[in-house]
Amino acid sequence: MILRLAEEERLSGVVVHGSLVYLAGQVADDTSLDTEGQTADVLRQIDTLLAVSGTSKEHLLSMQIILADIRDAPAMNRAWDKWLDPFHKPARMTIQAPLVDPGWRVEITGIAALP
Repeated sequence: MILRLAEEERLSGVVVHGSLVYLAGQVADDTSLDTEGQTADVLRQIDTLLAVSGTSKEHLLSMQIILADIRDAPAMNRAWDKWLDPFHKPARMTIQAPLVDPGWRVEITGIAALP
């Protein structure tokens, strides 16, 4: 069975299959925020998507972070470190790539397990 949640015009915000939860790339709702603020906004969205899927950040397996400018990594990491459960760290990758909207500074996706 495949469960699709938070559906939008072109994608599902989250897809659940078997015991895995796949997150679509999440971006900030407010592009006026700096990188740290946008990252915090995205991580709040991820918390919500994980909750509606029946899991939480403690069950994250891997996360992929895309920064429009890799020099923003310290600002992104400040928000990440405040959000991260230090006892349940996922595998993580961070890269620089152009994002679709020039106002977006960060996009984050990931995979979690169901408890």
